[in-house]
Amino acid sequence: MSLKDDLTKLRDDGIAQINQATDVNEITKEIKVNLLGKKGPITQALRGIKDLPVEKRPEVGSYANEIRDEIQNALDAKLTELENKALEAQLVAEKIDVTLPSTPVAKGHPHVIQSIIDEICDMFIGMGYEVKSGPEVEEDKYNFEMMNLPKDHPARDMQDTFYITKEILMRTQTSPMQARTLEKHDFSKGPLKMISPGVVYRRDTDDPTHSHQFHQVEGIVIDKNITMGDLKGTLEYLLHQLFGNKYDIRLRPSYFPFTEPSVEADVTCFKCDGKGCDVCKHSGWIEVLGAGMVHPNVLKMAGVDADVYGGFAFGLGPDRFAMLKYGVEDIRDFYLNDVRFLSQFN
Repeated sequence: MSLKDDLTKLRDDGIAQINQATDVNEITKEIKVNLLGKKGPITQALRGIKDLPVEKRPEVGSYANEIRDEIQNALDAKLTELENKALEAQLVAEKIDVTLPSTPVAKGHPHVIQSIIDEICDMFIGMGYEVKSGPEVEEDKYNFEMMNLPKDHPARDMQDTFYITKEILMRTQTSPMQARTLEKHDFSKGPLKMISPGVVYRRDTDDPTHSHQFHQVEGIVIDKNITMGDLKGTLEYLLHQLFGNKYDIRLRPSYFPFTEPSVEADVTCFKCDGKGCDVCKHSGWIEVLGAGMVHPNVLKMAGVDADVYGGFAFGLGPDRFAMLKYGVEDIRDFYLNDVRFLSQFN
C-alpha cells in the first residue's frame, strides 16, 4: 500500500471517529491530539515523504496537507455541533418560568421626616401656595439683615450660627427664601403665597429635643387686608390636618424680630391629653410653631410698600411635628438609620 493510500485511509478512519464523538472534551483532548498531534499518524506519514522519490514528494506532500485540512475542518464542524447541543441542553435545564411569582423584595419608603414634609407641602399646595427652595449656604444679608436682624441686633444671639466667612453662613432658618421671593414678586399679578421647606443648621448641642441640623418649613402670605384672623385660620387648619380634631390649639404672645405682633402655637399634649405630664412639663400644652404678622421693616427692605401690603409668616419644624405625631421622645432616633425603628412609619 502506498503512502498516499495510507493517508486516504487515515482520513476516512479519522472522520468516522470524529462523527462518532459525543463530547466536546473527546474532540479537543483526545481525537484532535491523536490525529493531528506531533505523534499522530498524519505527522508520521508526512515524515515518510522524505523516503519517496524526489518527483513524487510534491504530489504526496500536497495531498497530505489536503488530508490534514479535511480532518481539521471535520473537527471544527463537529466541535461547533457539540457546543451548540451543550448550550441548548443548558438553556433547557436552566430555563426560567416567568409566570412563577418572584421572591419578595423589601421595598424602601420615604423617611418619616420627609413624609411629614410632603404632607405639609401637599396641604399648602391645595390652598394655592407655591413651594420654593433655596440655598443652604446663604448670605448674611438674606438670613439676617433682610429679616430685620441687623449685625448688631441682640436677637442674633438666639441663633448660634455656623459662619463660613463674615458674610456667608449655613442658613439658620428657611426664612431667607421669604426675602428672596419678596424681592422678585410682582404684586400686580396677585398676592404672594409660598412655603419653603428645607434643612437648616445651628450650633446646638444634640440632645433628645435639639439637633445641630434639622428641618423647617417657613411660609408667608402677603396681600392687601391680611389679618391675624387669616393667620389663625391657616394654623388651625394645618394643625387639625396633621394632629386631628381631638387636639385643641391655642395662640399665645411671643417675640420674633421679623414679625409684629408675634405668636407661638401650642397643641394639646398628645401623651396626657392636656392633663399635664413630663412631656409637656405639666402644662398640658406642647409648642409646635412660631408665627406672626410680617414686620413692616421686612417688607420695606424687600421693596414692598408696607402701607399698602401686609401679611403673615410662620415657621414650623417637621422634626418636632414627627415627634408629636408619633410619640417619639428623642429626635436623634430619626437620624440613627435604624431600619427597625424607621420601618414603623411605613
